[in-house]
Amino acid sequence: MATDDPKPSTVAQALAAGIALGIDRLDAQLLLLHALGRAPHDRAWLLAHDTDAMPDTAWSTLSAQLSRRLAGEPVAYLLGEKEFHGLDLRVDARVLVPRPDTETLVEWALQCLEGHAAPRVVDLGTGSGAIALALQHARVDARVDAVDASADALAVAQANARRLGLPVRFALADWLDGADTGYTVIASNPPYIAADDPHLPALRHEPVSALVAGVDGLDDIRQIVRHAPAHLAEGGWLLLEHGHDQAAAVRQLLAERGFAEVQSRDDLAGIQRCSGGIWRTVK
Repeated sequence: MATDDPKPSTVAQALAAGIALGIDRLDAQLLLLHALGRAPHDRAWLLAHDTDAMPDTAWSTLSAQLSRRLAGEPVAYLLGEKEFHGLDLRVDARVLVPRPDTETLVEWALQCLEGHAAPRVVDLGTGSGAIALALQHARVDARVDAVDASADALAVAQANARRLGLPVRFALADWLDGADTGYTVIASNPPYIAADDPHLPALRHEPVSALVAGVDGLDDIRQIVRHAPAHLAEGGWLLLEHGHDQAAAVRQLLAERGFAEVQSRDDLAGIQRCSGGIWRTVK
């Protein structure tokens, strides 16, 4: 931001200054609350205190964060946290920012776990731990494993698990390498963006290894589909998140591998965001 811009004197003026820069209103509110030491869900406080004086230190913090947001850095990294399926997760540039659309995968997994006592679940490519921790929180009787090939990502996920008091078991591995057998559900939000996707520059602040999967974006999904049956219990489900235009291709991969009841689920925008199937050894 320009150093000669006048310092806002009130909370309302600080918010208006952020919006005037082109920052989304909600983003500006969240960053303002953070600079003022308030919780991100405390937006009603801004309305009740819009005429309060804007402290110099808070404005300095907000000004720096607005500049970083304008450069494309995700708000979740600036705040250091992101809400997912009712859990407050700590996140930083070592992991992808959990997206609300991924809650579609969590809800589907929970449906697949219904009727199973003490089910076993594994979350592949756990990142911040979002999927695994949401499932463990919802099903305290489940044994939930979480795998990632990035030691940095696992450190974030393990810290989230400790802070939330959730007993997820973590392992450093490449997908299903060395994994147990007998899982009721294998769930994954793997990299699924093509190497030349035009949207990649907008995601430059997030770890590319968690985003890109070969020429067509399906390399990691192919690997998971190929190896998952050896790790599923009879009647176990493989559930995969994928790109907005990949549902048909992923369903084909599942069907060709021998999965039954292959289907897709829509995200919050009505886009087919997850696909999965059930594994039966007796066809």
